[in-house]
Amino acid sequence: MSDTKLLQSILDKVSSVDGKVDEVKEAVKETKESLTERMNKLGLQLAELSDDAPTIEEFDKLEKRVTKLENQGSKN
Repeated sequence: MSDTKLLQSILDKVSSVDGKVDEVKEAVKETKESLTERMNKLGLQLAELSDDAPTIEEFDKLEKRVTKLENQGSKN
């Protein structure tokens, strides 16, 4: 095999590998965008849930009210 053909063969392989690397990069980019979008949706849902959740103080007051109702129920 002449040097020119050998070099051309090597160049073809390098180009082929480069093309495959570009394909993998594109697939990774698409996956990253998809995951980022999903994480943003989950973050928004979590923020909305935390807005609806009672605070510690509200929860403690509710516990006291339940205890009072239990005590009233056991007296009657």
